Amino acid sequence: MPQVSVIVPCYNEQETIYLLLEAIYAQSFPRSQVEVILSDGMSTDQTRERVRSFQQSHPDLTIKIVDNPLRAIPSALNRALESAQGEVIVRLDAHSVPAHNYIERCQALLRAGRGDNVGGVWQIRPINDTWIARAIAAAASHPLGVGDAQYRLGGKARPVDTVPFGAFHRTLVDRVGLFDENLLTNEDYEFNARIRQAGGVIWFDPDIRSVYFARPNLSALARQYTRYGYWKAQMLRRYPNTLRWRQLLPPLFVAALLILLILTPWLGIAPWLLLLQLGLYTLSLFAAGMHSAIIKKDPPLVIGLPVAIATMHLSWGAALLWGLISPPTQLNRQGNR
Repeated sequence: MPQVSVIVPCYNEQETIYLLLEAIYAQSFPRSQVEVILSDGMSTDQTRERVRSFQQSHPDLTIKIVDNPLRAIPSALNRALESAQGEVIVRLDAHSVPAHNYIERCQALLRAGRGDNVGGVWQIRPINDTWIARAIAAAASHPLGVGDAQYRLGGKARPVDTVPFGAFHRTLVDRVGLFDENLLTNEDYEFNARIRQAGGVIWFDPDIRSVYFARPNLSALARQYTRYGYWKAQMLRRYPNTLRWRQLLPPLFVAALLILLILTPWLGIAPWLLLLQLGLYTLSLFAAGMHSAIIKKDPPLVIGLPVAIATMHLSWGAALLWGLISPPTQLNRQGNR
């Protein structure tokens, strides 16, 4: 029986799935004690074919594919958990490439009792070498884009509110329940909120590292952050105390823009305040773009970084506001069964 089950939700991941499997195969943790469970949302590309090709050339790594007909990440994780045989669960993503000691480090921290769910740093990389993909990757790890999220910025080992992916003992699911299949995004954050409510600890360790490939273009980035914002609002209906300042600023910014726009015809100072807000925001973004372009020696970041960060802020902020003022999405407590 494997000691560790690596669970991975995936759907149409032909571009990155081989990279993930190669990284798992190269882990410092004994390969014979690892199983990989890919929960596939019925991919229509070459994902399954590439997985089977990898299986044929690497028969000493146990790989299973389970179906996820609902094609949502929480259901994918739960289908994988139902099939998992390991005592320790390591949750990864098809867009990720874990460092060679990823599993070993997670296992050591769990054994030492540092946390109930442990995780580390995303090293965010562009999925291709276009100027906008590079800008999106830079924005996704910039303080103006993500605030103080340690898993994107790094920092010292300590308890935190959430970690990307995470590794935990299988018995934790018996305590806090499965992932909530009606919360279509923010499922990791909600899972970690339940862990903390149950008295558990979410532990961040900068020595746990993985590469994460960012979205390739602005439309994909906008869809991602719109989804994040809307479902964060649904999270806040249930867990209002989980709101962090980094998550509050974008909706406040968007709300201020809308209010000033509405007041402009009737309040003489409103257009000036609107211009001031937009001017300061634009200057801040372009200063960040200039700095990043110089540091990374990538001139297109002067324009690309501001555009990417603005896309993140506006998409997240508008979607979160809409999620709060619109009728609540009916969520059950399936994740807590």
